[in-house]
Amino acid sequence: MARKILVGCLVAAAAAAVAAAWLPQAPAPAPVAQPAPAPQVRAEERAFALPQRETLAKASGPLFSVPPLPSKTQAPPAVVQPAAPPMPYRVAGQLVESGALHIVLARGDAILTVREGDTLGDGWRVEAIRSDRVTLVYTPLDVRQDLAIATTLPTGMAPPPTAATAEAPARAARLRWDGPPRVAAGATFDVALKLTSAEAVKAAPLQLTYDPEVLEPVDVRAGGFFSDGLFSYRVYPGGSILIGASGKGAVPSDAEYLVVRFKPLRTSATAELKVAALALQSPAGRAIAHEAPASFRTVVGR
Repeated sequence: MARKILVGCLVAAAAAAVAAAWLPQAPAPAPVAQPAPAPQVRAEERAFALPQRETLAKASGPLFSVPPLPSKTQAPPAVVQPAAPPMPYRVAGQLVESGALHIVLARGDAILTVREGDTLGDGWRVEAIRSDRVTLVYTPLDVRQDLAIATTLPTGMAPPPTAATAEAPARAARLRWDGPPRVAAGATFDVALKLTSAEAVKAAPLQLTYDPEVLEPVDVRAGGFFSDGLFSYRVYPGGSILIGASGKGAVPSDAEYLVVRFKPLRTSATAELKVAALALQSPAGRAIAHEAPASFRTVVGR
């Protein structure tokens, strides 16, 4: 019996060995890698060590940042209202032509003779002329400014020649005509107005009158005294010439103020030219007293 059991065990062991040879073998589990120990770094080496790669790969912030919106409590910027430029003109005198009042304006060294409705430079226009003021309007903004007229002379800037003006102070400025006493019909001739003053003269707006049936103005030009300054004029058909002149402000001594060239229109006539209004001004803008000159007369012959 024991022999049978032994034989049975041997047969079973042999069968198990044959089966193990033919069945696939299960792989053995791989050994688990253990982390290497961190190397020891000295303190002085740690101060200059590069950061770990994963630290460099991290973004420090958004690539395209947007600035913060302004606070709602911030005050809005102040709105600047447009304003007219400073007034560049001042009143230098006034004239009367054919019953209409003209104003002489000065801008720096420039002299302008204007009427109501005239357009000036830089957007200014003469809106109204009154006996005591002139109103200019800055047309781009429709802003008005008044310029006071210091004196009101109903017949011009200076009174006509009278006995009283002949008794002017000794230091008053003097004017005189220089022209031929006789001229030929049809031939042009020049008449010069000369000025002498103890004070420096900066500007001198002037109005001349003549008989348009006897004389015809051909040319008006500045004399030597105002040759390096500003000079303008306007001839009116009724026999009047308005002149604006300004210079460096020198003291004139029988200096040539202006020269007018005329052509006689009639023979056997006496041509007359006179100063109807004049305003002499110092460099400070103060009026200079003057004697009104006598009229210039010449005989037109054949």
